[in-house]
Amino acid sequence: MSRIGTSAVQVPNGVEVSVSGAAITVKGPKGTLTRDLPEGVAARADAAAKTVVVERADDQRDARSRHGLARTLVANMVRGVTEGYESRLEIVGVGYRAEAQGAGTLKLALGFSHPVVFRAPAGITFDVQEQTKVTVKGADKELVGQVAANIRSLRSPEPYKGKGVRYVDERVRRKAGKTGKK
Repeated sequence: MSRIGTSAVQVPNGVEVSVSGAAITVKGPKGTLTRDLPEGVAARADAAAKTVVVERADDQRDARSRHGLARTLVANMVRGVTEGYESRLEIVGVGYRAEAQGAGTLKLALGFSHPVVFRAPAGITFDVQEQTKVTVKGADKELVGQVAANIRSLRSPEPYKGKGVRYVDERVRRKAGKTGKK
């Protein structure tokens, strides 16, 4: 039996949850998120108790495996519309920098012959504290992580000098360079 799936998701004040069929919609101060729940799993919102309970249709293996996943997805949606999610990136390298052009556009100088302009999908904003520190913010945890990974893939950190875009807490394994003739 899923330990995660059986616990109810608490809905804080100011958040509205509605369930229609397999779709669940969560509205809050940071936005609105909608998601289709996996097959074999259903959600039930209890407005009086301010909870959402995720239940599975039967005890088949597929339904059991998706039960905890569905509950975690709902919990992430509730947290996203109340607190939001963020992913922090840092840019390492001489001349490498980022510049915000509005809330949803990022201009990156990453050592190419031209600047790279990255446009965010709806619901994502960029915050550039310094030229080398970028924060990706949004209500959807999956989308924030994907946008951060897309920015990192523009210039992944290389193992010799460590130049590139990396997550703030990421460790880059360094390699020794070639040795000269003796």
